[in-house]
Amino acid sequence: MTFRLFSSLALLILLSIAGTARASELDRAQQQWFAGQRSQAVATLEGALSKTPDELKLRFALGVMRMEMGQVSMARSIFTALTEDFPDLAEPHINLAVINASVGDLDQARNQLEQALRLQPDHAQALENLGDVLLRLGLRAYQRAKQSALAPSETLNLKLVRTQSLLQETTPKGR
Repeated sequence: MTFRLFSSLALLILLSIAGTARASELDRAQQQWFAGQRSQAVATLEGALSKTPDELKLRFALGVMRMEMGQVSMARSIFTALTEDFPDLAEPHINLAVINASVGDLDQARNQLEQALRLQPDHAQALENLGDVLLRLGLRAYQRAKQSALAPSETLNLKLVRTQSLLQETTPKGR
């Protein structure tokens, strides 16, 4: 099961709508990122943020980069701050949900995705990720039911097998 974050595509979109001064910094960071110079890209964004610390696009891009670099704690801090500073944006909630789901906190992931959907009801990525989270929550409930059952249940076993199969079919190989 994979949860997709609002990342590379978001970075490209952010670049296209950024102001020219910020666009050049974002553009440079993006070029560094895609050239494999990840640390330099982060440094470029951090330098730009030292001049304009409230710049949404720079902060979001930095959060995405930190997340993709596996710096989950830093990414979580950035996206949490974005949800507080820009409460009408769905995307930081989606990325927080991805972080939460990746560490097994499915209930919090569901809450974040539901918040994103309250803000933007037709957000395709939030809807897809919510489906993934709900599927994993369903599996967890079936597993708990099986452990608590007084007698074997053929129906419950069938649900467990089908849910596990669906999760395996949607998990990319090599992850």
